[in-house]
Amino acid sequence: MHIIPDTLGDTIKSARKNINITMEALANNVGITERYLYRIENEKKKPSFDVLYKLIRELAMSADAIFYPEKPSMDSQIEDLVRSLYNCDDQSIKVVRATVKSLLENQSKE
Repeated sequence: MHIIPDTLGDTIKSARKNINITMEALANNVGITERYLYRIENEKKKPSFDVLYKLIRELAMSADAIFYPEKPSMDSQIEDLVRSLYNCDDQSIKVVRATVKSLLENQSKE
């Protein structure tokens, strides 16, 4: 069952908790105060577009989670994988692509 968050703050808080980052660390990475992030997550404060953009990027979340909350999100394991890929360098991405290609080729042979 897909649960639609009540507010933008709920969505941000959920994404932050999913990647196990503290409010302090997220606020620091985005360039806002921890108090401001608290107000976004808990007091229905609406961030500026610039701050919202930075939060989405830092949390490696889909903007669909904010703008289309009724749309079911990907499986959490896939979301975790995608988040991890955002942190990979070019060489790591090449290794992951080759690995996935090999796994899919082996899967189709079975």
